[in-house]
Amino acid sequence: MHYVTEARHVTGHKIKVRFEDGQTKLVDLGSHLDGPIFEPLRDPAYFRCFTVNSEIDTIVWPNNADFSPDFLYEIGQEISEQPAERDGVSVAR
Repeated sequence: MHYVTEARHVTGHKIKVRFEDGQTKLVDLGSHLDGPIFEPLRDPAYFRCFTVNSEIDTIVWPNNADFSPDFLYEIGQEISEQPAERDGVSVAR
C-alpha cells in the first residue's frame, strides 16, 4: 500500500503528489470527480483547498472527500524532479 507524503496543486484538477517510495507523480483528477461527494471539487477554487491527512495517508478536502493513495499512485504519471539550477550550476536541495 502506498501513502502520500506531500501534495501541491499544479493547475486545474492536477496535483503533484510525492509518495512514501520517493516517486513523484502528476495526478489529474478531472475525469474522476463523479458523485455527490466529489461534485464540489469541480470548482477549481475549492479543488485547491486540499490538505495531506497523515492519519489516512492521502489528500483530503474540507467536505471529507478523498481518494485512495493507491488509486492516486496508479493513475499518476511519473515525473522526474529536476534539481534547481543557478547560473547553469545544479544546486542541491
